[in-house]
Amino acid sequence: MSVRVRFAPSPTGFLHIGGARTALFNWLFARHTGGTFILRIEDTDETRSTQESVDAIFNGMRWLGLDWDEGPTSASDPSAAKGRWGPYYQMLRLADYQKAADQLVADGKAFYCFATPEEVQKAKDHAQLLKKPPKFVSPYRDLTPAQREALQKEGKPHTVRFKTPQDNGLVHFDDIIRGPMKWEHNLIEDFIILKTSGIPTYNFACVVDDHLMEISHVIRGDDHLSNTPRQVLCYEALGWTPPLFAHLSMILGSDGQRLSKRHGAAAVEEYRDAGYLPEVTRNYLALLGWSTEDSQDLFTREEMVQKFTLERCGKSPAIFDPNKLIWMNGEYIRKMPLKELVERSLPFIKAAGYLNGREEDRRGEIEAALALEQEKVKRLTEVPKLIDFFFKDVEYDPASVEKVLKKTDVPEILKGAVEAFEPLAPFSAAATEESCKALALKRGIKNAAVFHPVRVSVSGRTQGPSLFHMLEVLGKEKSIARIQGTLAQMTAGTL
Repeated sequence: MSVRVRFAPSPTGFLHIGGARTALFNWLFARHTGGTFILRIEDTDETRSTQESVDAIFNGMRWLGLDWDEGPTSASDPSAAKGRWGPYYQMLRLADYQKAADQLVADGKAFYCFATPEEVQKAKDHAQLLKKPPKFVSPYRDLTPAQREALQKEGKPHTVRFKTPQDNGLVHFDDIIRGPMKWEHNLIEDFIILKTSGIPTYNFACVVDDHLMEISHVIRGDDHLSNTPRQVLCYEALGWTPPLFAHLSMILGSDGQRLSKRHGAAAVEEYRDAGYLPEVTRNYLALLGWSTEDSQDLFTREEMVQKFTLERCGKSPAIFDPNKLIWMNGEYIRKMPLKELVERSLPFIKAAGYLNGREEDRRGEIEAALALEQEKVKRLTEVPKLIDFFFKDVEYDPASVEKVLKKTDVPEILKGAVEAFEPLAPFSAAATEESCKALALKRGIKNAAVFHPVRVSVSGRTQGPSLFHMLEVLGKEKSIARIQGTLAQMTAGTL
């Protein structure tokens, strides 16, 4: 069998973590098997589908590196596509759904239902009162063609409903992850396949599309498990062979509840904007419901593709742990070549206003400053704050000023530091450290009594990178100027 899988999001919201995980598993399966990965936009929800959501799907997929072999090529132009099974927007495929529905009606396997929504609800409420399943039994199920035409001539709106077999039979299908599954016919009502508008329902449209696009495997979240019996019935009624199904485990938050916005960022783009790396997000998503025999955590893209199998996907819910994602992001960043980290960090540094259009001139300075702090970076959004000592005027932390600079002998210590730094050539970390230690020895004080005032005077705080490497990166001129500026403010009483 030629493997053909699809990711078919509905553009009614942003690409969230659960949808991204589904897309990733389909992509991994296609790449592992040498198959085809298809993107299809299921935009039949006329009231909730938006262009903003389509844009978010495209942006999220591309950021994660989930390239598709067939599907739309433009978020703004539904007709732009690659692949011979298009179009890949459902609203451009309405003729296909109408043709399949007409075939079912002609074969007596579907019928026109003229019941109003109020009549349907009333019937379900009555069934509940009788302690029966709230299943609608349509009085229009067995109309003759003449009766149907008469109601149509009256202009009465209608849906098209599937005729579920009224017997004690079972719907069977095998799930690659969950094993054999079965549902009783008598628990499935005559479900709508075309709405009064002529727009298909989800369960019908995806069957028609998956058949016409020759989808071999449907890999999706377990929230669709209850839809599968209806879809299998449609396949059988149309004389088509169903694809193989694999329903992925649900994703829970750390509190054991189904993952939602209250557990943190929900949209993939939010993780991008929060400074997570796309390869880390992809790596972490792969671990939500899949594992290797040796419980490997960190993967290259190639390793993930090579090792992924549906058989290693679990039935139990996966737990989304934001702390593990942050840890993993830090692991990747620490192993990243410094020049690459600078490139990845530039959008966040620019947003902080540190470059002022001088990106090329200052790249070397960024690299030097970031080299001191790379081990601390967990997310790219942290980079501007960690290197701001170099790019911003000193902003003094009040607690650091009170703790360090308010001591009576600090002005003399800082004056001594300036005198010690002025003749240094080169102005290296080793040279500044040696001169500060010599100053402490000369004054008969501990080294820390010199180190701390110098640090706060050049950076404004007690925390930061190695003091002497920071001085080397700042350079002699800027380091001395900052110490003198601190002295001036202390003399003026503004600090």
